[in-house]
Amino acid sequence: MSRPKSKLQGPWIAKGKRAGAESIDPIQDHSHEYSHGCPSPQARMGGSKGDARSSDDQKDEIPVENYVAQRYIENPYLIGGRKFDLRVYVLVMSYIPLRAWLYRDGFARFSNTRFTLSSIDDQYVHLTNVAVQKTSPDYHPKKGCKWMLQRFRQYLASKHGPEAVETLFGDMDNIFVRSLQSVQKAIISDKHCFELYGYDILIDQNLKPWLLEVNASPSLTASSQEDYELKTRLLEDTLHVVDMEARLTGREKRVGGFDLMWNDGPVSREEGAPDLSGMGNFVTNTHLGCVNDRNTQLRQLFRSLQSQKKASG
Repeated sequence: MSRPKSKLQGPWIAKGKRAGAESIDPIQDHSHEYSHGCPSPQARMGGSKGDARSSDDQKDEIPVENYVAQRYIENPYLIGGRKFDLRVYVLVMSYIPLRAWLYRDGFARFSNTRFTLSSIDDQYVHLTNVAVQKTSPDYHPKKGCKWMLQRFRQYLASKHGPEAVETLFGDMDNIFVRSLQSVQKAIISDKHCFELYGYDILIDQNLKPWLLEVNASPSLTASSQEDYELKTRLLEDTLHVVDMEARLTGREKRVGGFDLMWNDGPVSREEGAPDLSGMGNFVTNTHLGCVNDRNTQLRQLFRSLQSQKKASG
């Protein structure tokens, strides 16, 4: 039985197995047919069906590679006329039951060139990866192409109001949780292991978030002093949550810059409140892009734990 095929409409991209932005190829010729998101060898090579030879020798010459075809978001939210995406960090301590922490800090990565759809193959316009942007002729290494999430959230609030921003960030919370739930049964759960994920989120003009990809073991290479400080805090707080010294009680909702957002169910922001998302006044325990007073919180946390230990001793 032949598989159903459909013609592509609008810009699409194909991403291969190779790591990084070099595996992303724009699909400009919509005359090619795709079966279940896998482009034909002719489409990947930029040729048409009429250009392809059907001999066995030609088939042997074409390397077989799996691609994921993705619809290109044509209406990204722009700041200063430039495209960007968000990098957000999620720490998973367990899959069964699912126990996930969301980091307050992150950053928006900007392209170095103003956005246009007239040059879909211009990587400096469409790819926000730092590895790509730093090769741009007018890239400024000290300024970089990043905003911290706190600055980004403040900008959106000034443009659209706090309610719209709360809705947007709530939608992103759903992306984090639903994506983890979708692979719960596929991931081997080991209580001695943890995983730090880097989520890439794109926002469109309607303030709708789109999940681009989830990176296991995300890059922690710093591109600026501010970026270095963020990732240093991230690593320190990851080790605090992992808690190899066994200092935590296991009931904490916040450790440094991490907030517990899912603990075999949604976690309430309010202390002592029942973890029932069906409640009308339920507020999820997430603070993405909010103030990260981690030093103060850690001092208070470990001082409290030390006092509890002395009292019980």
